[in-house]
Amino acid sequence: MDVEIVGKFLSTLPDDDDHPYRTGPWRPQTTEWDADDLTALDGEIPHDLDGIYLRNTENPLHPAFSIYHPFDGDAMVHVVGFRDGKAFYRNRFVRTDGFLAENEAGEPLWPGLAEPVQWAKREHGWGARGLMKDASSTDVIVHRGVALTSFYQCGDLYRVDPYSANTLGKETWNGHFPSDWGVSAHPKVDNKTGELLFFNYSKQDPYLRYGVVDQNNELAHYVDVPLPGPRLPHDMAFTENYAILNDFPLFWDPKLLKHDAHLPRFYPDMPSRFAVLPRRGATADVRWFEADPTYVLHFTNAYEDGDEIVLDGFFEGGPQPVDTGTDSTKWEKIFRFLALDRLQTRLHRWRLNLVTGTVTEEQLSESITEFGTINADYATSDYRYIYAATGKPGWFLFDGLVKHDLFTGGLERYSLGDGVYGSEAQMAPRLGSTAEDDGYLVTLTTDMNADASYCLVFDAARVGDGPVCKLQLPERISSGTHSTWVPGAEMRRWDHAESAPNAVGL
Repeated sequence: MDVEIVGKFLSTLPDDDDHPYRTGPWRPQTTEWDADDLTALDGEIPHDLDGIYLRNTENPLHPAFSIYHPFDGDAMVHVVGFRDGKAFYRNRFVRTDGFLAENEAGEPLWPGLAEPVQWAKREHGWGARGLMKDASSTDVIVHRGVALTSFYQCGDLYRVDPYSANTLGKETWNGHFPSDWGVSAHPKVDNKTGELLFFNYSKQDPYLRYGVVDQNNELAHYVDVPLPGPRLPHDMAFTENYAILNDFPLFWDPKLLKHDAHLPRFYPDMPSRFAVLPRRGATADVRWFEADPTYVLHFTNAYEDGDEIVLDGFFEGGPQPVDTGTDSTKWEKIFRFLALDRLQTRLHRWRLNLVTGTVTEEQLSESITEFGTINADYATSDYRYIYAATGKPGWFLFDGLVKHDLFTGGLERYSLGDGVYGSEAQMAPRLGSTAEDDGYLVTLTTDMNADASYCLVFDAARVGDGPVCKLQLPERISSGTHSTWVPGAEMRRWDHAESAPNAVGL
């Protein structure tokens, strides 16, 4: 492995830090690396694995004013590229406006999720709450060959070179970016049309909007999707012809919101609602469908089946986990809202009938999983496989992988082992693939036993057999959340460079 340090940042986190989401598997990094010819400790890098895996990470440089929430950390993008049986690694902080301002000040300037917005040290801020830092550390996608990082409560989209992980600046959509509201995490790219679909939300009427960016990077469509009040949507879905947005009964307490206090509550007597509209439809075209009360962080896919839209995602059986008094530490009590076992997240299917307006739904698995991904070539189509994560009980950590088979109802498991935690895994179709699971599953791990991190590559058809390849990274990385995969065939100049690390960025 050929390793070079390309950057290092000063952290003001305390030396005796005891916060569980800034220590252990969540210990932040301060170093940026370039590493070529990654060493395969086990197995060999498949020659028909071709493309780039990118993962976003919450990686703070500064403490909170009072209560740090793991979603507050600064964005760091990790890149692992594969070509010709070789692999390279890059990691970089995303140079957001908030990151640069705090780095210059040497201290936190904006409150986090668990802190009052009134604590902000700057008059300007971001997010649906207002006066938050746009960390851009939630999601990462690739559109038109450029990676875009995003913030879960709306903000700017930051353009990142997927080869080098260097920040290229903010996305502008040729001057039409909705900077007043920003854009939420989890915009969707339709590989079949080249379009990017997105939503944003606010405390201001109409509270929710939806838009389409075309294959030429123009904001081609942007409409209101009016709601009864401020809501907290986190994800959306789409089919060949429709976009699906949501209004779940977990949102800021309206009484407290009048005093600018942002405390989410779950209202079990209210239904879940799904908004369905044509992908270029008007506000008047929005249709609402009611379903059982829950909250959904992530959907996996949606497709049209005759008169129905089939929508799959993770239903939360306990969207607001109660304090049972059994938590062994104050941290377990405070962060019980992050643990998959406390939220009771299970794979679920909704069928929205476009003729009758009715909804039927069913649980697809008893297993508690989340952060599901699919073979992106099967988006908007009837599909069979979902690759998801299992969680360490009581904690926001991924301790294994599950492959759900929607045709048989079966699943295949792989445990990472005690003290080893993974990232959202991505399915990478092999070159010339002929089946939905004909490819590889790629993830990054944080191994507390070895004080190291690895990139694991699995055969997507046999996840339970364990990784076919294990690559060492130059440093133990912080645990993180969302990721994406982009095939080499979709990357500019990928096939024209002598080697993948030397492919010229943007």
